[in-house]
Amino acid sequence: MSSDIKSLSSFVWSIAETLRGDFKQSEYGKVILPFVVLRRLDCILEASKPAVLAMAATLSDDLDDEARDTLLAGAVGQDIRLYNLSRLTFASLKGQDPKDIHKNLLEYITKFSPNVRDIFLDKFLFTDQLKRLNDAGLLFRVFDQFTQIDLHPEVISNLEMGYLFEELIRRFSEISNETAGEHYTPREVIRLIVSLLLVNDREALTGSGVIRQVYDPAAGTGGMLSLAEMEMKALNPRIRVELYGQELNPESYAICKSDMLVTGHDPENIAYGNTLTQDAHRKRRFHYMLSNPPYGVDWKKYADAIKDEADTQGKNGRFGAGLPRISDGQLLFLQHMISKMRNDEQGSRIGIVMNGSPLFTGGAGSGESEIRRWMLENGSVAQIL
Repeated sequence: MSSDIKSLSSFVWSIAETLRGDFKQSEYGKVILPFVVLRRLDCILEASKPAVLAMAATLSDDLDDEARDTLLAGAVGQDIRLYNLSRLTFASLKGQDPKDIHKNLLEYITKFSPNVRDIFLDKFLFTDQLKRLNDAGLLFRVFDQFTQIDLHPEVISNLEMGYLFEELIRRFSEISNETAGEHYTPREVIRLIVSLLLVNDREALTGSGVIRQVYDPAAGTGGMLSLAEMEMKALNPRIRVELYGQELNPESYAICKSDMLVTGHDPENIAYGNTLTQDAHRKRRFHYMLSNPPYGVDWKKYADAIKDEADTQGKNGRFGAGLPRISDGQLLFLQHMISKMRNDEQGSRIGIVMNGSPLFTGGAGSGESEIRRWMLENGSVAQIL
């Protein structure tokens, strides 16, 4: 990480200190991370604002939503599917009466394209945080500090933005006793997994025109995906890395999807929902898969759908090898990942973080034992750390 990014991270961290007393430390990320995303998007869209507004003025009210989104995103002139129809920007908002900042920010956020509105309104619940900031008399002060950060793409690259976002997530996770275990896997562990995944593929990843897909079925805030891309880019700056994931927790999903937005990836590749019952990437196969699924979490709430798939689809489905005990779903995630391995010459590699339980729980004939036997007999042995 460059000294500039470290300096920028420290400045953003200092903004979080403004919240002390009115917000708990574990709540800092709920305010700061959405503001970082908002500022990045403002910088990305600033130059194209006149073109987007001009395009919007020409569109008929009878035009269907998909066509409208395509035309408006096209007016942005970049390889991103997002836009903002508000005439406001951070620069113009700063020039408005500070008393109107709450109203103006709400107007600004609600004029984003639907895929961005969903992140701020439904997953981050950012309007609640804006109201809290406004009620505490802090909103304009926090907003004004973010206007001092230059996150234009020509100043902060997508790769550098990824470093910044990952560093902030790490810091906020470390001070949040409530959510750190759910949201953050230590980067040292992720780097080890990625190194194991890539160790025999270094030559294949070099050169021009190389494309690889990476997937995390329990994506959390996206740290594994981001670091995997960074390591692959370090091997070959010209490689194209496509990131995919799915996440059940709405706030984690919002952070992960935001990370895709601010680093130039397709945010639609990150799905919301339960991977085990609503596979959003059903027909896809991936070169690399890595994940840190929840330990010792029961799947009782989803048992009917999982058992139904196992019974009706058998080995043609994801869970045909067997079902683990209801108290721990780790082996369900592993079977799900194995089902997404490629059958071509490039094949796939899986790295998954587990506790020891799936390695030895269950006697002969049990669900766990049958899953392990099936993995060995079919040669589908992942790196289990």
